[in-house]
Amino acid sequence: MLLIRCPYCEEERPELEFRHAGEAHIARPENIADISDEEFAQYFFYRDNPKGMAFERWRHMHGCGRFFNAVRHTVTDKFVMTYKAGEPKPVLEEPQEGQSAP
Repeated sequence: MLLIRCPYCEEERPELEFRHAGEAHIARPENIADISDEEFAQYFFYRDNPKGMAFERWRHMHGCGRFFNAVRHTVTDKFVMTYKAGEPKPVLEEPQEGQSAP
């Protein structure tokens, strides 16, 4: 079972307490009524699906109930770090060829 650290509760809890809430750091268009159908589809339906580090939103459903962001490696499924919603996206380096993921 995975352990996920809630940055608000400041403790690691089992993954069953959390719910994935999609990609993090998605900016809503300023005036959504004025954008084209293609721009709306791009905002609403299309998300990155990287092999490696992914920035995701999570919610501590069976704890504090708050949303937070996490950096998770999609190959190893390891949570690299978690941070509070509203904090800037951290700059991380991908492992070099031949190195293992964090």
